[in-house]
Amino acid sequence: MKLGFIGTGVMGNSLVKHLLDHEHEVSIYTRTAKKAENLVEAGAILVDSPKQVAENCEVIFTMVGYPSDVEEVYFGDKGILQHAKSGSVLVDMTTSKPQLAQRIFEAAAEKGLHALDAPVSGGDIGARNGVLSIMVGGEKDIFKQISPILNLFGENIVFQGPAGSGQHTKMCNQITIASNMVGVCESLIYAKKAGLDPERVLRSISTGAAGSWSLSNLAPKMINEDFRPGFYIKHFIKDMKIAAEEAESWGLELPGLKLSLKMYEQLAAQGYEDKGTQTLIRHYEA
Repeated sequence: MKLGFIGTGVMGNSLVKHLLDHEHEVSIYTRTAKKAENLVEAGAILVDSPKQVAENCEVIFTMVGYPSDVEEVYFGDKGILQHAKSGSVLVDMTTSKPQLAQRIFEAAAEKGLHALDAPVSGGDIGARNGVLSIMVGGEKDIFKQISPILNLFGENIVFQGPAGSGQHTKMCNQITIASNMVGVCESLIYAKKAGLDPERVLRSISTGAAGSWSLSNLAPKMINEDFRPGFYIKHFIKDMKIAAEEAESWGLELPGLKLSLKMYEQLAAQGYEDKGTQTLIRHYEA
């Protein structure tokens, strides 16, 4: 198939690799061409705008930074909705606002296009290993149609319901991670204060009732002071703000989410916004 991918950052880069490894023709667009050099060497076709991706591809994936970027990529003059061929499938894998996913779905339907919101979880490790969790909203028939492609980089792929449902599910995911990351950090700090070997502690608690993806994958990075981004703090703050806004609109109080958001915003103010989310441990070491 002729596939398109817009956004080749930390995670998008790995997803395009999976598509190329399975011999799909992939056109890519990224604002920073240097980030895509390895993909071009592997056979991807680098183009100059989302418009060119839309004109040449049957299925178009997007994975960009913020809702404002999603709006530009889809609704801009050189955006996907203006230039995609009738019948094309548009899959936004960005973590974005549920209402924006619904807007894209409705605008796409008016033009004879099909849109899915399909945010992911699993970070750079999940993307690299092709084992992401993918949460999908939109038309179920279209989901089934492109599932073979999603299977190339996802392991746990679940259709959640109408447009926006994938984004709401991702908010559930991020809310869970937000409080969990606080727990992971506090556990490690406690272990150090108690004079324990944190790595040995992890061997005991990672497979018990306390086990989590963050504990298994990010706690070792905290111990080794490896703060390279698998998932940027600035993007996690964006996600938590979306979740907080949704909750507030329903009158729903989520104190764990609010606490984590506040702590990460403090880290961003200290210059850590481009570091990985595991940098939260710095909040306790300051």
